[in-house]
Amino acid sequence: MYVPYVWRYRKLLAPFTMAVVAFTAAALAVAFPGFFTILLLFVSVLRVFNLMRIMHGLMHDNYLRIATRRTGLMLIGAQLLIAGLWAGWHFKHIPATVLWTGIAGLQMAAAVVLVSSTIRRLRRTAWPTSVHHYSDAELPTVTVAIPARNETDDLQLCLTSIISSDYPKLEVIVLDDCSQTRRTPEIIRAFAHDGVRFIPGSEPLDTWLPKNQAYDRLADEASGDLLLFCGVDIRFEPGAIRTMIAMMLERRKTMLSVLPDRDASVRHMRSPAQAIRYFWELVPPRRLFNKPSVLSSCWIITKKALAQAGGFEGVRRAITPEAHFARRIAVTDGYSFMRAGTILGVSSIKGPAEQRETAIRIRYPQLHRRPESVMLISWAEAGFLLLPFVLAILGGLFSAGVIARILAALAASLLVITYVLVARTTHVSSIVAAVVSLPAIIVYDLGMMYYSMWRYEFSVVDWKGRNICVPAMHVIPHLPKIG
Repeated sequence: MYVPYVWRYRKLLAPFTMAVVAFTAAALAVAFPGFFTILLLFVSVLRVFNLMRIMHGLMHDNYLRIATRRTGLMLIGAQLLIAGLWAGWHFKHIPATVLWTGIAGLQMAAAVVLVSSTIRRLRRTAWPTSVHHYSDAELPTVTVAIPARNETDDLQLCLTSIISSDYPKLEVIVLDDCSQTRRTPEIIRAFAHDGVRFIPGSEPLDTWLPKNQAYDRLADEASGDLLLFCGVDIRFEPGAIRTMIAMMLERRKTMLSVLPDRDASVRHMRSPAQAIRYFWELVPPRRLFNKPSVLSSCWIITKKALAQAGGFEGVRRAITPEAHFARRIAVTDGYSFMRAGTILGVSSIKGPAEQRETAIRIRYPQLHRRPESVMLISWAEAGFLLLPFVLAILGGLFSAGVIARILAALAASLLVITYVLVARTTHVSSIVAAVVSLPAIIVYDLGMMYYSMWRYEFSVVDWKGRNICVPAMHVIPHLPKIG
């Protein structure tokens, strides 16, 4: 394979480039302190971050070269754009009040879009109060497929809730994904008399995420017309599976993802990671970007639709493979995302610590594992979701003007209403706490994005005792991380 001549000396050139970038950005910030130099300094930090990827060389060489070159060009382009805006600002002499009024107007428009989108989404994702009843003969066969590794009581309680189902054509298979303790296979085998089938797993290949390889094996072993994948934190009431399948048949859907209700045992626990995840799934107008909402904790797909979408072979490295299938199937209106609420009888007992680890695991891959994407999304999130609160309260310090502060205050109020609607319907927070906690939740999410990026690039992201950076980031196995 051809390797560019300069790339062969990357570890010698990278430290020199890092020093030049850091010195130039710091000198500009000291000589011309202001908004634009802060942005330039921020982008320079990410350029240094990108060069550190080259120095440490944790990824396979070809992937590392492509990824760092792409990110480097994007960041240089961002710096040139900021410099151009800075020059335009300097020569046009736009009054601060005009600038802040324009920004506040954009914030207000964004807040209106988000609150209206949320109202529509909550209405469309609400579980129907009544679903057509199908006879046992009309119902298709269903396989409940559960990947399990190092599980204990949660797996036992999950299986207990499943075997109590009143669904007449149900197969339950559980894959023991090479658990490090004997407890997991013992639990699975203890349910053999209830019809639960034990599937032995194998060590994952370096090119597969362990969970996706487990999914693939479960799909091969399943005999049902529909496959229901769920985590061990999910609890089903006896009629839940029948109701889900009836809804799919009634609406002619081939894939369904369910946002579970929070179990009563965990509702008193505050989980900012879960709160912000539900916020992102329910608030933005995702259909405009062909990014349907999806959750990995409970989803159903027909075996035929799974095969037509390419199966798990095509999403070996994807952290959320179900998102790929949802995008494909949504094109033909075969996909639905629904909230269980208190009607369906599907709930989750996942606590704050597990939700935080889930957020770390999925946040960076959701942004395509690209630092420039993290930068752009974090700027948009800070500008449209956090800055309205700052501008409304501290606008006088920026010479923002009365109109800008009023618009910012209205935008902040609409954002709070949006979050209260989500918190109330998903039970992630009390209404009183939701009213005052949105800015803190946004700050938490911003920090989580960058922390997830750091963990994937320079540390370890653990899933059930395995480092998933190897398949997700094309990391060379057995190389030590730096943090």
